[in-house]
Amino acid sequence: MSKSITVPIHGNYHGYYSKRPTIKDTRLALLPPTLFAGKRVLDIGCNEGWVTCEIAQSWGAHKVVGVDIDDVLIQHAWRRRRAVWSLQAPSDPSTSTSSSAAHLEVEEVSTGSKKRKRKHEPFDATVIPSIPPDYFPASCEHEFGSLPIPPSILRGKHVFPYNLSFRTADWTRTEIPEDSEGYDVVAAFSISKWIHLNDGDEGLRHFFMRIHKVLKTGGTFVLEPQPWDSYAKAKRMNEILKENAKNLTIRPDDFESILHDIGFVHTQHFGAVGEGGFHRPVDLYVKERS
Repeated sequence: MSKSITVPIHGNYHGYYSKRPTIKDTRLALLPPTLFAGKRVLDIGCNEGWVTCEIAQSWGAHKVVGVDIDDVLIQHAWRRRRAVWSLQAPSDPSTSTSSSAAHLEVEEVSTGSKKRKRKHEPFDATVIPSIPPDYFPASCEHEFGSLPIPPSILRGKHVFPYNLSFRTADWTRTEIPEDSEGYDVVAAFSISKWIHLNDGDEGLRHFFMRIHKVLKTGGTFVLEPQPWDSYAKAKRMNEILKENAKNLTIRPDDFESILHDIGFVHTQHFGAVGEGGFHRPVDLYVKERS
């Protein structure tokens, strides 16, 4: 069942990106530029979908799924998808087909008693249209609202915004339909603390094992762990969190060894980025075995 949670005990802050506003997320900028290209991506705890939209629009992802426990945030994420699409430049037909697909398909269209022929260029799924983001001033979108996303020959293809979807789910406990195909990349930005406080040490291990299960062999897990000292403020939100915190023995410094035992190798630490309380590390782990 969809749920809207007023106290953000799962880290589901409303207006989160008003606190760390950037057009391009600095955490993504730390990662290898080809990490998401042509990949199936899951963004866990996507909030209002800002990072999810950027991955789908600007990083060449094949398919991106954002999931969050808060249905209100997911509704905002769908609106964010539409707003981001509204602000980008119109597609250039010359960039959406390759020279090998430059021939024209001919389709007969009935018009009463006559038939006429309509020519159109077939979509080449191997070529991703180059569409500059942030083409229109944001003030236009704010004043007049987002443009509707129209039906298109690109619908169902792997270009933004058709390569992006969102779901409301408690992913730590509930499978979603997209899980069955597996993912090349799973991202968990600023969410490990909340899973840890709500579900305890075993819940956190289960979360890491779930990620390992849905990743394809050789797939990548991107993790932004919150430091242990940030748990103190979070646990004061709720008595259950406060009680759960008393029993936690795992610390963020232990995550790497736990993930290694589960089957992740080739750890890369990209350093920390962000201001104030958002200054956190971004780490990358590769699934070695099934």
